Amino acid sequence: MKELNKYSKTVTQDPTQPAAQAMLHAIGLTKEDFKKPLVGIASTGYEGNPCNMHLNDLAKLVKKGTINKDVIGLIFNTIGVSDGISMGTPGMRFSLPSRDVIADSMETVVQAMSYDGMITVVGCDKNMPGALMAMIRVNKPSILVYGGTIDSGCHNGKKLDVVSAFEAWGSKVAGNMSESEFETIVEKACPGAGACGGMYTANTMASAIEALGMTLPFNSSNPATGEEKKEDAFNAGEAMRILLEKDIKPSDIITKNSLENAIRLVTILGGSTNAVLHFLAIARAAKISFTLEDFQRISDNTPFLADLKPSGKYLMEDVHRVGGIPAVMKYLLAKGLLHGGCLTVTGKTIAENLAEVDGLQEGQDVIMPIETPIKASGHLRMLYGNLAPEGSVAKITGKEGLKYKGTAKVFESEYAANDGIREGKVSKGDVVVIRYEGPKGGPGMPEMLKPTAAIMGAGLGKEVALITDGRFSGGTHGFVVGHITPEAQEGGVIALVKDGDIIKIDADTNSIILDVSEEELESRKAKWTEPPLKVTRGVLYKYAKTVSSAALGCVTDEF
Repeated sequence: MKELNKYSKTVTQDPTQPAAQAMLHAIGLTKEDFKKPLVGIASTGYEGNPCNMHLNDLAKLVKKGTINKDVIGLIFNTIGVSDGISMGTPGMRFSLPSRDVIADSMETVVQAMSYDGMITVVGCDKNMPGALMAMIRVNKPSILVYGGTIDSGCHNGKKLDVVSAFEAWGSKVAGNMSESEFETIVEKACPGAGACGGMYTANTMASAIEALGMTLPFNSSNPATGEEKKEDAFNAGEAMRILLEKDIKPSDIITKNSLENAIRLVTILGGSTNAVLHFLAIARAAKISFTLEDFQRISDNTPFLADLKPSGKYLMEDVHRVGGIPAVMKYLLAKGLLHGGCLTVTGKTIAENLAEVDGLQEGQDVIMPIETPIKASGHLRMLYGNLAPEGSVAKITGKEGLKYKGTAKVFESEYAANDGIREGKVSKGDVVVIRYEGPKGGPGMPEMLKPTAAIMGAGLGKEVALITDGRFSGGTHGFVVGHITPEAQEGGVIALVKDGDIIKIDADTNSIILDVSEEELESRKAKWTEPPLKVTRGVLYKYAKTVSSAALGCVTDEF
């Protein structure tokens, strides 16, 4: 029989480690337990965020599942940051760095404690890529458990989610909504536990990681509350036994083909631009060549099918209602859009897993037929040009048009842009430019849902474009371009834009052009000086000094 405790035996079986064994006895383990594999169960549960508030309870169910299969599951915790709560505040600068802190801390515990595998119980946006990066680095049998999506709120017969609150603020600021109506929407938008309900970053990443093969089937679409999610957690604990017996590691599951499956599903679903940033980092951790060009290649050859928020009308709970992510994947496999031979954490291939599930519900309209897509090619566009010679990422569904030409309205920070929009400084035909919000300049490359939601709420969604070296929430929609590289802090051309300059964005040619002569740009560059970093110590300072370009995934473990 295969040795299941090949790492933990270093502390449990070695007679020269009596102190380690004494301490393990102290936590309740017996001599018989010392013969069993030890698995770390990493929870990002904490009370301060609906995405994470229930995760510690799920971790306990995971532990029961491991015990049921003679595996010793040991729970530990790491940090989380709520994007929704920190959005639009200085705290949002800590969100993307938290991904790497999560990865570092999970890797640290699993390696330091000589665990034989790991199970991660995660909820909000950065939890999932952080956990997956740790799994890849550790490369021991691993499985991810997503906490699930939140139930929708409701007001006047209309479904609500967290983005409804931001857009209500935009409507109120524009004078289109009363204070009492605004407060009612805020109170009703988020009814309990679970991650943001649309195809925003959390549900995007969870779905993609299921397609990648690193979760059990249905894990991403089962809602946060209810028996199905509890069963998810318990079953993941049990599944660890198979992974240990077969010695199935992340390196066996995560390949170029499985990455393509993940991004194909992101494209079908109209998922978050953050998936680009995170999967660049995930691929680098796995030492697989996967670049912006791969995202564009997949987007060019994949239709956009899902009528999901933020650009559509449905939520993840509706995907669950019509069959769940496995039903969507089964449809894609039948249409030749997935690599069915990729291995998964069940020990079976994608195709073998999907053979056991039902297809999409008859008559559903959440996922459009491939013959009548919402858009014939994907919504993710990698744009290049003199404004972004190293690339940028746009989320263009086609509903806002495919081309935009306008005059620059420049803001030196997100806060300045928020003030400008509120004060009516942004008009039809403008391209809002928000700079010095990149990974170094932010620092932390904050998401900016507030300005885009304000633009939508003010009724300017089809009249105004917005570009930035920062990034956007998965809840963002409209004509927006982020991740512009090089960023302003490094002297990228975005630092040289002036009010009134003409900017051309074209999703057909994948270009973003500042209509200013090379001579003029050289003159402006000669006068530009790099501003000092906004921080001089602490986590954000370390991040700004070590982080790579957004075009490389904003990784911090390569020097």
